[in-house]
Amino acid sequence: MNVRIREDERERVGSLWRRWVAVALVGCLIAVLAGGCGGGGSGEAEAVEGTIQATTTTTMITDLVRQIGGDRVEVTGLMGPGVDPHLYRASQGDVAALQDADAVFYNGLFLEGQMEDILEKTSEQKPAVQVTEGIPEEELLGSPQYEDQFDPHVWFDATLWRTTVDPVVEQLSELDPDGASEFEQRGEVYKAEIDELHSFVEEEISSIPEGQRVLVTAHDAFNYFGRQYGMEVRGLQGISTEAEAGSRDVQELADFLAENEIKAIFVESSVPPETVEAVQDATQDKGWELEIGGELYSDAGGDEGTEAETYTGMFRENVETITGALR
Repeated sequence: MNVRIREDERERVGSLWRRWVAVALVGCLIAVLAGGCGGGGSGEAEAVEGTIQATTTTTMITDLVRQIGGDRVEVTGLMGPGVDPHLYRASQGDVAALQDADAVFYNGLFLEGQMEDILEKTSEQKPAVQVTEGIPEEELLGSPQYEDQFDPHVWFDATLWRTTVDPVVEQLSELDPDGASEFEQRGEVYKAEIDELHSFVEEEISSIPEGQRVLVTAHDAFNYFGRQYGMEVRGLQGISTEAEAGSRDVQELADFLAENEIKAIFVESSVPPETVEAVQDATQDKGWELEIGGELYSDAGGDEGTEAETYTGMFRENVETITGALR
């Protein structure tokens, strides 16, 4: 018994130590940003010579800035495919990318929750653009987990993601006035591409029988998708992957799926599949053969060089996966 107590104590101390190290690292990174960046701390844009250096957070925003910036902008994305932005912590390499950037672009709405302090400090040194800033507050969904916070997964409503184009065009134009007309033109082309995507999604989802228009995933990344395109959405972990699903959540969801004879549920590329597999097992225990319909991109896009590397390609692949499993 004494051995067990010592093991428990060692684990507790180790956990506290790891937490202290993480906090200390974030503090050091913030100090580096505060002391290492030039520009007088105004956070205002100044015209740059040569190619704009832009640093972005998620893959969707990386693609957004590349689509609009073209050859006039070099984009460094901090988070790659399969990375969970809810849990992502900045590294020293990330701080270097933030320091070297002429402008930083991020989602906001507490998506990059572990980077809030660093992004705030960055905004005191150079332009830091929250690309979702133009979305009217009445269009945002509330968070059931965090009071006074909004659901950050706005990219799964294409009509909302369309509004992220203008803040990027405006910021790039301030940094490179000679390229303003090109940024504006590329922004309009990208808006048209998003409009086409929106029509595609509407048509595809309408092909699913109404009783099967239920989307079940690991966490609530698809609430905007459900509202815009007419699907009931259920997730095990809430809108942030920091929340954990319990056995009661699993059983309640399994009851719903079995009673309604839903064909399939889905795993996510940036979330471990264990919770979804637990729901599948629990549903089968109730006598209903539930399939895992495939893997959806939620908080990050696909691998470099694939169609899903882009926002529109990722969204299309998701919809094809959903309709293929539920039709």
